[in-house]
Parts: sequence; C-alpha cells; structure tokens
Amino acid sequence: MEWSDDAIVLSSRAHGESGAILDLLTRDHGRHAGLVRGGASRRIRPALQPGNSLHVHWRARLEEHLGSFTCELARARAGELMDSRDALAGLNAFTAVASAAVPEREAHAAIFAGGEIVLDAMMAENADHWLALYVRWEAGLLEALGFGMDLSECAATGVKDDLSYVSPRSGRAVSRDGAGIYANRLFKLPAFLLDSRACAPSSDEVAAGLALTGHFLLERVLRPHGKEMPPARLRLDTMAARESE
Repeated sequence: MEWSDDAIVLSSRAHGESGAILDLLTRDHGRHAGLVRGGASRRIRPALQPGNSLHVHWRARLEEHLGSFTCELARARAGELMDSRDALAGLNAFTAVASAAVPEREAHAAIFAGGEIVLDAMMAENADHWLALYVRWEAGLLEALGFGMDLSECAATGVKDDLSYVSPRSGRAVSRDGAGIYANRLFKLPAFLLDSRACAPSSDEVAAGLALTGHFLLERVLRPHGKEMPPARLRLDTMAARESE
C-alpha cells in the first residue's frame, strides 16, 4: 500500500534512537500518522515542525499498519509562527483541535485547505484578521463532520433577516425578534459567520464566534468521544477575551 499527498504537520515525537512519529492533516487521506526514519536528525527535524506543509509519500505492507513517510518540505511556517506569541497560540489551537476532532484516515479536503489558509494568514504582515478565519475554519470543521450550524433562517419565526443568535441546543439561528426574552440564553451570532464579505469583525465578534464554535465542538464532537476541549484552544478564548476588553 502506498500513496502521495500534501500535508500539514500537527505533531512530531521521537521514536527510537533516530526516528520520529508524525501526525499529519493530509488533503486526501485525512489525519494520518506514520514513521519517518531519521526524523530526529538535524537535517530532517526542522521540516517536521508543527505548522509546516509537506509533500509526503506513505508506504506500508497493509493499509491498517502505521507505515512510513518520506517527506519533502513544501512551506516552512513553524519558525515564523513561533516568533509571535499570538500566532503561536493560534498554531497550537489549530493543531490541538485538528488532532482531537478530525477522525483518523477520513478524508476532508476542505478542512485541510482551510487550515492552510488560516496558517498562512497568521504569517501575514497584517495578521489581525486571522482569528476570524480560524473561527470560520472551526465552523467548517463542524460542517464537514456532520454537525454544522443551520444559519439559513430563524428557528422561531422562519425569517431570514436580522439573524443575531444561535440556539445552544439545536445549533439553529434565531432572529432578534425571535429571541425575545430568551436572548441571554443564546449564543451571539457574529455577522462574519453569515457573510464572508462583512466588514472586519470587532474583537467582541471574534470572541463571540470562538465561544459559539467552541461550544458545538465540545458538545457534539469531543465529549461524545470522552474528550475535553484542548487547553491550547482554551488559551485562544482567553486571548480573544483579553483583546475585546
């Protein structure tokens, strides 16, 4: 069994005297692990850092085996991301959530493509907008896993305008009028999740978006499999809340 693919490094850990076990988010083969022989060497190790993009070739005798990777660096991001405290927080949240939520060996090309966009945005000269992109990535992750929110119309009235909240139980949008006296029990729905062309979101909107997607990731994806929200993702909430003060 063998295949080639594009991948983002989620984690790398030493194996034996000179090897490394890589956990990758691939374009066409989902989250996939494999052994890199010589991966702990000074020549290869820098390419295997979280956040970097690789071209990989995987080979194993049987499909269910761990198998081995040969890797070629396609885009080096790790060093630059680690130079910024905020970008490092974003990288850690992305890799932790992808590792916890994306099923092994289940292809989700859109999750991979969105991940590359978010990681590149963290490195941009004007990187203020990457948090909103990250929230969109988590919303897309929920959609890909079958737990997407329904933001098409108000769950209470059926109207399609003035959608301002999301029900924490159903994941459906609710209009301002439809929410009524129950608004304080609902999640705020930031405009940038309804329209990607919306004006640059405020810090409050980004914090609201993280709270929204985080809730459904925890309740619908992680806890049913005995997992809790990764600490790295919780630190992103703290960072966003600090910026909204």
